[in-house]
Amino acid sequence: MIEPYDWAGGREAMVRFGPGSGPVVIAALPLFEEANRMRGFAATILRSLAENHGIAGVLPELPGTGESLIPSERIAISDLRAGFAAAARTAGGRAYSMALRSGALLDGSVVIRRRWHFAPQPGDALLRALRRIHRTGDAPGYGGHRLPDTFLDELPDCHVEPARTLRLEGDTRPADRLVPGRALWREPTPDNDLVLATLLADDLAAWVRMCEA
Repeated sequence: MIEPYDWAGGREAMVRFGPGSGPVVIAALPLFEEANRMRGFAATILRSLAENHGIAGVLPELPGTGESLIPSERIAISDLRAGFAAAARTAGGRAYSMALRSGALLDGSVVIRRRWHFAPQPGDALLRALRRIHRTGDAPGYGGHRLPDTFLDELPDCHVEPARTLRLEGDTRPADRLVPGRALWREPTPDNDLVLATLLADDLAAWVRMCEA
């Protein structure tokens, strides 16, 4: 079900999964091209949470991303965080975040019960990736996105807040759990991994229930 949410800068849309009461998981997609590659994967996780565990989920469009009417050249970290916070308030219930990759930069200032991150990407790593795309990509700007200097200047100071953290096997950075699967954010076109999505949904569900106990 698609419904709107309002934030200080206007109105955006969000997709709701599962029941209308109880705990709710708010998803923060990675930014820019990684969002396109992982949107279907995130929706699969939320659908599994709803259908297999009875836990609600919300996938919001954030200001300046996806189908938002705000152009990418006006994007700001503060607006992304404000949009995520507004979506969490609108979703109701007891909110938990599910952040993928650079989405983990957006849930730090949000009033939620707990945070859950998959392969979180800090701001300095996102900036390096964007600069690499800018140097080597065929599309104008940053993979077709025209980003303001103010946004890029903010990224080195954007950090990931403590959270339950899952990473793929072979990743040597700190994690609460390593899981098998493919790095979908590196695929040339959008793809899905149903086994990994189910595994992550199961972990999320068990974690939410533990937090709720």
